[in-house]
Amino acid sequence: MKLRAYLLMLFTVAVWGTTFVLVKDALADATPLAFNLARMILAFIVLGVIYHRHWREITRKQLLGGAVVGFFLAMGYQFQTAGLVKTTASKSAFITGMVVVLVPLLSAIRFLRPPGAKAPHWNAYIGAILAFSGILLLTLPATAAGLLPDFTSVNLGDVLSFGCTIGFAFHCLALSHASPRIHYQPLALLQVGFCALFMALSMPLLEHPHLNLTPRLAIALAVAAVLATAAAFSIQSWAQSILPATHTALLMTMEPVFAWITSYLVMGERLGLRPASGALLILTGIALTELIPQPHVPTAHEA
Repeated sequence: MKLRAYLLMLFTVAVWGTTFVLVKDALADATPLAFNLARMILAFIVLGVIYHRHWREITRKQLLGGAVVGFFLAMGYQFQTAGLVKTTASKSAFITGMVVVLVPLLSAIRFLRPPGAKAPHWNAYIGAILAFSGILLLTLPATAAGLLPDFTSVNLGDVLSFGCTIGFAFHCLALSHASPRIHYQPLALLQVGFCALFMALSMPLLEHPHLNLTPRLAIALAVAAVLATAAAFSIQSWAQSILPATHTALLMTMEPVFAWITSYLVMGERLGLRPASGALLILTGIALTELIPQPHVPTAHEA
């Protein structure tokens, strides 16, 4: 069961990584928050049809859990898509990958930690540090003086993208609390539904929405809504009832790698020695966390 959860989560991360270029291109025909709202409404309709038998399972407590998870999901996507307009697709993905640093650090706080779970062990912290170092190498060029990252190259798009990292980190933890108590079908419905609601409430305050329905926008919306949202969050809702949040976050460090591969194949973006070293550090961080034997850390479901 766990192997299936790992493989399906890796597939989900691959889907998320490859959609960065697709969405970046489609934002020429739509404002970012309008794109997000259209994506989530379409995804909610798809999930509502597929999981129509599960509407009766939803209780008031589940509504509250779905609202919390949906809020942080909306936060992540609003910041991410707004930032994507002002930075490159691969850089946005790399910054989003910093969730690997935040989730272990936040889960060290007792009341944020899923019930029954233990504090992260040393290898999770070292793995997170290595992955974070790799993200810096992938994202920022070196200073003229040497190998240190040049933080002066950070722009508004990078800052907005970091806001999305905070949102997705809390979404990962909130999902770890909710998924053991709510079946993945109603949880997928609730988080996407509330996400669409929060996006609809925030959009008029943050932008003047615009959508110009073109073939590339329609394709991007279909892929993002059906595959990268409806299917992906159904998988994540199920997988996180089995996998610890720190493991899920470390799997997500592969997202920028998949994003760069797509950027290379579609846009010809090449990976030099410095970013290649960053990718290697990310993989090392994942291996350190996943492969070194350690006492089993139960999820809330197993506890």
